[in-house]
Amino acid sequence: MIAFVRGQVAAVTLSSAVLEVGGVGLELICTPGTLATLRPGHQATLPTSMVVREDSLTLFGFLDEDEKSIFELVQTASGVGPKLAQAVLAVLAPDDLRRAIGSDDVKTLTRVPGIGQKGAQRIILELKDRIGPARGGRPAATVAAAAPWRDQVHQGLVGLGWSTRDAEDAVEAVAPEAGDTPDVGTLLRAALRTLSRA
Repeated sequence: MIAFVRGQVAAVTLSSAVLEVGGVGLELICTPGTLATLRPGHQATLPTSMVVREDSLTLFGFLDEDEKSIFELVQTASGVGPKLAQAVLAVLAPDDLRRAIGSDDVKTLTRVPGIGQKGAQRIILELKDRIGPARGGRPAATVAAAAPWRDQVHQGLVGLGWSTRDAEDAVEAVAPEAGDTPDVGTLLRAALRTLSRA
């Protein structure tokens, strides 16, 4: 098991980052909020979770250990695989998820693309006794990005399965919320809320 990866960021794509470790480039699948913290050429340390399938080995990278533990816990719920668990983290910070599950908030969970009402109820039922209370950590992905926030939010939405047109509309809808120091994670969540209402 690879617990974390530390190295120089070689590349950042729409849904992943490549970290150079000992001359080897390791690709880590990450949420848009995590990707927004990474800059090519800079050092980074990301906790990781390896998902082994018959035909693939996939490394998922996270902002911190809390995100990693939530990612692994959410997958223990019936019908939740790594892709859906990552979508949950793209929309909800760990404490937001804990609060939603703890208060039987089906509506919040259904904001995640791929989770319907029955799926949300099942996740609440199966994880309520195990997820624990909110820890009062970061309220959302605390990442400030300058002008590139539009591209990062757009790419994140497309990576989560939305069409280019829908993603463009959502980016425009949340643009007034960006302010002087846009937070990509917060804007992505706002864009997803806009799309879920549409």
